[in-house]
Amino acid sequence: MQKRMGEAVARVARKVNDTVENKTDSLDLANCKLMTFPIGIYKAMRSVTEGIHCISLANNELKSITNRFVTTFNQLRELNLAGNYLHRLPEEITSLLHLRAINLSRNRFRRFPEPLAAVTALETIDLEENEIREVPTEKLASMASLRSLNLRANPVGPEVRLLVRPLVPFDLLLSPEEPIPKA
Repeated sequence: MQKRMGEAVARVARKVNDTVENKTDSLDLANCKLMTFPIGIYKAMRSVTEGIHCISLANNELKSITNRFVTTFNQLRELNLAGNYLHRLPEEITSLLHLRAINLSRNRFRRFPEPLAAVTALETIDLEENEIREVPTEKLASMASLRSLNLRANPVGPEVRLLVRPLVPFDLLLSPEEPIPKA
């Protein structure tokens, strides 16, 4: 068990060092068994955070994203948080002025994360395979940059199915309606 933990820590450290040394614009910490975003990464990446435009934390065990994460990586254009245990986002997500795509599929959202409606540059939101029933349809309809909203495999209410073009300027992806069982 300790050996596996040590290997996981070493893998994260290698990925962070690669990003810092090569001054790349992305950080890939997918599949690292992270339960939280390691605080040491903030210090290790201090010199390059402004240049980080894409972060993948997919397929970890994250239960939350902190305000510090959002304010540190404030130049993000893409954020992949798929396959975690998230059920809400911090209000500070609205400060990500350059965020164009966010993947929150396979998490534990029961409601649409409303702070996303205030992220003006967002073009793509992926919320497939969550537990979302309610969607702020009016707020979504006013998102000028939104091009695609994936709500497949969510138990959304019938009012969401009424969001069709030309009412909304984006592609709305939903699972097929379940047939109503005959009595």
